Amino acid sequence: MVDDKTHDRILEVENLSVEFSTYGGDVKAVRGVSFGVNRGETLAIVGESGCGKSVTVQSIMGIIPMPPGRITGGSARLNGMELLGLSAKESNKFRGVQIGMIFQDPMTSLNPTMTIGDQIAETLRVHRNKSYKEASALAVELLEKTHIPEAEKRAKQYPFEFSGGMLQRAMIAQSLACNPSVLIADEPTTALDVTIQAQILELMSELQRTENMSIILITHDLAVVAKMADEVAVMYAGQIVESGAVDDIFYHSSHPYTLGLKKAMPRNTGERKQKLMPIIGSPPDLFSPPTGCGYFARCPYAMKICETRQPENFPIVQDDDHHAMCWLQHEDAPVTKELHQNHASIDHAG
Repeated sequence: MVDDKTHDRILEVENLSVEFSTYGGDVKAVRGVSFGVNRGETLAIVGESGCGKSVTVQSIMGIIPMPPGRITGGSARLNGMELLGLSAKESNKFRGVQIGMIFQDPMTSLNPTMTIGDQIAETLRVHRNKSYKEASALAVELLEKTHIPEAEKRAKQYPFEFSGGMLQRAMIAQSLACNPSVLIADEPTTALDVTIQAQILELMSELQRTENMSIILITHDLAVVAKMADEVAVMYAGQIVESGAVDDIFYHSSHPYTLGLKKAMPRNTGERKQKLMPIIGSPPDLFSPPTGCGYFARCPYAMKICETRQPENFPIVQDDDHHAMCWLQHEDAPVTKELHQNHASIDHAG
């Protein structure tokens, strides 16, 4: 970890808000999201489907359709350069060059009518002004870097000739073509079996070390977070409700939603016949977000104030980089036994 992180920020997002216009009204998909990404580190953004994870990073990349989408507020700066509000021409100067992206489903993200090699080479020809011959040779090198066997032969094949794991490797190769500073991986292992998942995650870690690249990992899999992340942002109902170092999030959880996610995750310790504890209820309607805490209706520790007033983003005691948007962290809040035990176990272990 870097001691003074503010001097090593490569991407800084502040108060990002995104809405979508529909026949039923305006969906407030992202509501005041802020986070930072440090050079050479991994930030994992976790949460249930529909909480705003993908919309957040797609807004930064400038790839949400506008309309119906629109960015209603906030800032996103890459190495000090503002990304929001750029024209399509200006966005192309950083998209795929300074920021690369691995999409959730490579089969629908790759062009079925072009060979894998040509698709990677196209990126190099557009952004690096390489000749077709130079770009094709570099495409093979990139496939080799992602450990695809017989890379020269594979470069001449089409997406339908690749397995799911190899398609994801090809997507990684394409996203690395211009040596981006930041790589966004949107659910990169969702459609893969566990063996291939492990290989893809190991590949991403290896490339991060060799290229000194920052990664934003979008996932709902806490096991992947534990393996990959340095920092974690927990999203719910379009907001980041808890953020901090990965150890803080797992062992010093300070928001009831984070605790709920942990309880819903299978564990390989203790008794074999452990029951999973689902989070009862559904996320709030973002056509008309609640005036108070978005988790109020599902929270087992909800108080009267939670229904009517938006909680502050409270710093957690003894750790300024760990924050939770929860009234239970207020100095006048009653002690919640489960949260208290969770904190005490860490203090004792330390």
